[in-house]
Amino acid sequence: MNAPLLSVVIPARNEVAPLAALLPEVRRQVPDAEIIVVDDGSSDGTPHVARQHGARVISHPYPMGNGAAIKTGARAALGEIIVFMDGDGQHRPEDIPRLLEMIDAGYDMAVGARARGTHAGMHRAVANDVFSRFASWMVMQNIDDLTSGFRAVRASKFRQFLYLLPNGFSYPTTITMSFFRAGYGVAYVPIRAQERQGKSHIRPLRDGVRFLLIIIKIGTLYSPQKLFLPVSASFFLTGLGYYLYTYFTTGRLTNMSVLLFIAAILTFLIGIVSEQISALHYKGLDEHRDPEQGV
Repeated sequence: MNAPLLSVVIPARNEVAPLAALLPEVRRQVPDAEIIVVDDGSSDGTPHVARQHGARVISHPYPMGNGAAIKTGARAALGEIIVFMDGDGQHRPEDIPRLLEMIDAGYDMAVGARARGTHAGMHRAVANDVFSRFASWMVMQNIDDLTSGFRAVRASKFRQFLYLLPNGFSYPTTITMSFFRAGYGVAYVPIRAQERQGKSHIRPLRDGVRFLLIIIKIGTLYSPQKLFLPVSASFFLTGLGYYLYTYFTTGRLTNMSVLLFIAAILTFLIGIVSEQISALHYKGLDEHRDPEQGV
């Protein structure tokens, strides 16, 4: 039997009511798709509801995180194209064909970019905007929505980066930056997210700090000199300014100026080494080319 062309992967944890409404609509929009619900340690009837609606269910023995569920679904999916969407009712199945149109047009990933006012809370909208601007600066490309979990990808290319993906809620950030770093085509499709059903599993303070650390980590992974060079320049300029001040006031070079100059040199050298290490993560990508695309 030939593998289905399309797989829809839905991570879910205690999402009985949303899944009961979501799965029939997904089936209506993509009737020939393989639908996989990854049950992330639910304590309710989520697996039962998913099976009732014809989905293939893969269950985690305990909650491992949204990113872990995504990785489980990506490994199990049989389709050449995978659509990821949340199981809480935020993403509209009628937008799936619009994402697939961008894949058909030659892009390697199509992301549903949420319109302003449709995020789950103003604080998340502001945070997403700030992080998206920072990521856009890192990759020198416009990123409309860095944290959207609604996206269609070419499965073979997505799996190349599974080892980089965190187990928590920040997998969209990691995979977006990785695709840009690898030179893969990324498109953004405007969507309107619906109000989520049920209780959010995100803890704003804890996950916000983790998300910021992931942004910095991915930034150093993608383009280390974009972070290290400004820091190095800051040390150097501060040292130069302090040296000029002490020279004209006391006529000498102080230890503080020397320390700042040394810090600038070391930071710059660490950035160069990090740049070389970063390139190693993408060393084998050409060995996994899609024969049909030739890229």
